[in-house]
Amino acid sequence: MGSNMSAIHTIIDLMEQLNEAHLHLIELGEEKKQAVIKNDVSKVIALVNRESKQVKIIEELEQSRTNQTFLFLQEHGIKSKLNLTVSELSRLVFDPEVKLQLKETQAKLHTTLLKLKRLNELNKQLIKQALDYIDYSIDLLSYRDDNSHIYQHPAEKNAGASKPGFFDARG
Repeated sequence: MGSNMSAIHTIIDLMEQLNEAHLHLIELGEEKKQAVIKNDVSKVIALVNRESKQVKIIEELEQSRTNQTFLFLQEHGIKSKLNLTVSELSRLVFDPEVKLQLKETQAKLHTTLLKLKRLNELNKQLIKQALDYIDYSIDLLSYRDDNSHIYQHPAEKNAGASKPGFFDARG
């Protein structure tokens, strides 16, 4: 490649970088899944922050890819600012080796994105289950008019019956 680093080669390189960046998101997502299962809230928060940083990197790579696509179109005398899909772009690549490289990179990235999508859906379900469980727990611990759910020592059966809730504010 060397000095003949055309926009299409840069696009392929950026797609490889996008694949790596999304694979890193999958690693973080797997860690997050384990943290959610273990109910490790501080680790979940730390991982969400790391994911946010990774998403920013992906957005920058995607913007670079879009810019290179425009450059590629200009190289081919096309003035349009259309953001072509990789399939549309590949129709403008005539070198069979480069076309194959582009399609293979696209397929790899597509597979990675599908894995990430499935993992995100699973994590979303796990987090929803965790939140539903928290809601259920809060309901169980909420004050009820019926004091029979609150443990009292048998000798204090009548002593606490007049209290308005769990806590005695009279100190």
